[in-house]
Amino acid sequence: MSDDSGSADPDRSGRATERTTGAPAVPEPGGSWSRRFVDRLPGLAVAVAVAAVATVVGGWFPLVGGPVAGIVIGVVLAAVRRPAERLRPGITTASKFVLQLSVVLLGCQLSLTQVVRVGGSSLPVMLGSLVACLAAAYFVGRRLGIGRDLRTLIGVGTSICGASAIAAVTPVIGAVSAEVAYAVSTIFLFNIAAVLVFPVLGHLLDMSQQAFGLFAGTAVNDTSSVVAAAATYGDEAGQYAVVVKLTRTLLIIPICLWLAALTKRRALAAGTGAAGTRGPGPGPRLNVLKLVPWFLVGFLLTALVNTLGLIPSRAHPGLTTLCVFMITVALSAIGLTTDLRGLRRAGPRPLLLGACLWVVVSVTSLVLQYLTSSM
Repeated sequence: MSDDSGSADPDRSGRATERTTGAPAVPEPGGSWSRRFVDRLPGLAVAVAVAAVATVVGGWFPLVGGPVAGIVIGVVLAAVRRPAERLRPGITTASKFVLQLSVVLLGCQLSLTQVVRVGGSSLPVMLGSLVACLAAAYFVGRRLGIGRDLRTLIGVGTSICGASAIAAVTPVIGAVSAEVAYAVSTIFLFNIAAVLVFPVLGHLLDMSQQAFGLFAGTAVNDTSSVVAAAATYGDEAGQYAVVVKLTRTLLIIPICLWLAALTKRRALAAGTGAAGTRGPGPGPRLNVLKLVPWFLVGFLLTALVNTLGLIPSRAHPGLTTLCVFMITVALSAIGLTTDLRGLRRAGPRPLLLGACLWVVVSVTSLVLQYLTSSM
């Protein structure tokens, strides 16, 4: 899924779109921090305004949600009129730094105690589905000629937790905005399909409440879609599915570390050698500690703080809402910098990959439940 070969990514030819990196935005040399902050305010304000509208739209259509609405509205606005140059610093900050902060806040939803309790029964299904999906993303994606970063985003988003996983992986691999927009839109489409199809399938298979909760929690990506599918089946299924889904969120950590290692290794292989010349050479060693993005450390720390009970339960709804809004702000900013030509060049193949991965995850989850007697 993350090799050096394969077709070029759909948005590689013209680098008009913004890349996201693993480090927080840092002001350039020269000028004060306050001046740089003021320069970023107009663009940040635009991203926040788009996110506010998207949040309202997401409230009207819960299955769509604010993040998906944000990236769609951003893409439409960018198609009508590209953001002015003075807005770019703030929009870039929103698409990078705000995106990373939202990953940190994701930890506030996690209780490591729940992870341990649920993990024993659900871990084989979660890990099996993850491996099957990532393998399919690699082989099917290459077969379809889909670029490395785009198939990585679709694979990780499908196998872990949709927009949240894409938010975590994007700065690690440095995906361009068109790829992020396509991946989020593709995964959203199959989330809607899951909400409509899964409850019917569960009744046809005569699944128990817990079995269906495990199925929905491992085979549906976005939290709102997990809740919608499982709650339709029953209250017990809904509660269990949410815990499984949040436990599944932890898989972001090893995946990000793995992708960071691959990305860094490629950069060292193709970068500057010891003598300062381009090309492979005895360059710097791979520093494992530097592979760990700061926001993943923050994610673990907030999860630990929540597990220790230091975050009051009454604060959880507000923190969850803030986290979703920050993801919406970041995806709105990514939408505002998206080049629609990149999406057109990608064609229908990423959508076909999303469909294949949706089927793979769903079938793998059901088969593993049957083999582990979880159904």
